[in-house]
Amino acid sequence: MEARMQNPAMVLPDAMQAIQSLYKATYAGGVPAGLLALSHLRASQINGCSPCVESASGQARKAGESDEKIFSVGAWRETPFYTDSERAALALTEHVTRLADREDAVPDAVWNEAAKHFNEQELAALVLHIAVSNLFNRLNATTKQQAGQKW
Repeated sequence: MEARMQNPAMVLPDAMQAIQSLYKATYAGGVPAGLLALSHLRASQINGCSPCVESASGQARKAGESDEKIFSVGAWRETPFYTDSERAALALTEHVTRLADREDAVPDAVWNEAAKHFNEQELAALVLHIAVSNLFNRLNATTKQQAGQKW
């Protein structure tokens, strides 16, 4: 498989710089890097973004996440490996990623569970990180970017 074009954020140099700045800001929000990587991995699985699945898996491993968590994030509800706060973040990730799948895109129950585990700054970082993950997923999936390719 070959990409349709270079990643659009690389075609417009100011775009990648802006996206990277936003991404960097999310890591300064107080959410553990490993959890952000797992969130990115889950969104990327849902969206079928192979470069992001590859990247997020490596980020999670680098942040110290176990292979059990990395390999089972797609089935996080059915495994014993995740804390309550990780489960809340992954549920939020799935709802934010699948906005159009339900009438109430992010139900109060999902939001309130996340808010039990994360303060406002952390929630802001998590929501922005999910949004940036989805942005990367959409750029990569649309242009058929491939895992293993270096930009």
